[in-house]
Amino acid sequence: MTTWLITGCSTGIGRALAEAAIAAGHNVAATARDRSKVADLAEGNDHVLALTLDVTDPEQIAAAVAEAEDVFGGVDVLINNAGYGYRAAIEEGNEADVRRLFDTHFFGSAAMIKAVLPGMRARRSGTIVNFSSIAATYTPVGSGYYAAAKAAIDGMTGALRGELEPLGITAMVIEPGGFATDFAGRSLTQSSTVIDDYAGTAGKRRIENVVNAPAKGDPQKAAETILRVVDNASDPGFLLLGSDAFEMYRASLHKRLDLIDQWEAVSRSTDFDT
Repeated sequence: MTTWLITGCSTGIGRALAEAAIAAGHNVAATARDRSKVADLAEGNDHVLALTLDVTDPEQIAAAVAEAEDVFGGVDVLINNAGYGYRAAIEEGNEADVRRLFDTHFFGSAAMIKAVLPGMRARRSGTIVNFSSIAATYTPVGSGYYAAAKAAIDGMTGALRGELEPLGITAMVIEPGGFATDFAGRSLTQSSTVIDDYAGTAGKRRIENVVNAPAKGDPQKAAETILRVVDNASDPGFLLLGSDAFEMYRASLHKRLDLIDQWEAVSRSTDFDT
């Protein structure tokens, strides 16, 4: 039995993952900004904590990690899942909104990592799973700020993995595609500023202009997959979830490779002459 601390458990993959971890017999600290959204998970189960946690609040982070450690003896698996979408052309983005986005996705994840690592280092074991998004690779117009926040998570996790591997701790990043959650509903925000010149690009992705097709991704299958990967003795470090994520990543990678090959001579031309 291991102890999982999962952020953003009120809905979606976070909720499905908490339920799957509980069903598998793990201790689970299920968190949400509104504790009432996860309280049912802990009813009648001594192996589950329902905790209030806004990952932008340092005091709540410290309290949640401390309670999980006090009750269960330590956090073995941290899942940084909390987050939401934000759509705007880069010029339209509101600075306060963008800072809040980064505070939640990037700085919140970093703060959670720093809070659990002392215990993991002391035990020389642990797993950190950071949720990114295929948007970090695909960079769709109208989601530039969201893509940037998720790309920051990718970069941080890659370095973190190398730092922690000698200590017996692993870190990995997950880039999901579209899943049948409320991400495109309650969890999606956008700029209040609208600039008509972007109507044909970023404007097409504004909430009022998008008709969302049914997502291919099954949150329950995603949760079960994450459970299997975390339980595996050798995790991949980077994992795509969903056939759409797989296809978009490959297409983006091939396009990038073609581009760098095309401009290889220019890239090499900046070296000192030999």
